[in-house]
Amino acid sequence: MRISYIYHPTYSLTSTHKNISETQENRSSKAMRPSQALSLVTLLLLLASSSASVLQDTCRSFGSADMYTICIKFFKANKESALANKRGLAVIATGIVSATAVATRKRIAALITGDKDQKIQEELTYCYMLYSRAVGLFEEASKRIWSGKSDDAVKSLDSAMNIPRGCDDEFRKAGIKSPLDAENAEFEMECAITKAVTQLLPVV
Repeated sequence: MRISYIYHPTYSLTSTHKNISETQENRSSKAMRPSQALSLVTLLLLLASSSASVLQDTCRSFGSADMYTICIKFFKANKESALANKRGLAVIATGIVSATAVATRKRIAALITGDKDQKIQEELTYCYMLYSRAVGLFEEASKRIWSGKSDDAVKSLDSAMNIPRGCDDEFRKAGIKSPLDAENAEFEMECAITKAVTQLLPVV
């Protein structure tokens, strides 16, 4: 018995059409990839530009070219500040100045160990206690900033700003030149920047 095979042109046409469609889709997909990548790059550039302008606008709000430069330099201590919004900048600022307080406390501890003058040691010990308190004040401020209570955060920052003066006053009363003039001045400036940035935030 002869078995005849019947040719089905429909199957061949359908298969061919499917292959053509897949080829076109692949070409289309490949053609879209550069466009999608370009869109993504553009979006990232816009976001970065927007974030950078937040930092720049915040620092410009201080009014002078010198303060703008000091503000930008201050925030460079944390690379995340380039992508932060205003609330994020305020929180970052508390972290930067808190680190300065810790560094100053270490410097004071080294001075206490190295200086044999009892009177100077007493004044340094007092300053050490003040700077230890600062760390807790910045933690409070950071929490209050995140919760939208910027006015309460400013109160904590005001207390921190008084620390350098309190330290200087103790040396002045004792008739001793403070060995912490540079550290106190830096800390007070950083506190002022942090407070100013926090005051720009709306109270929730």
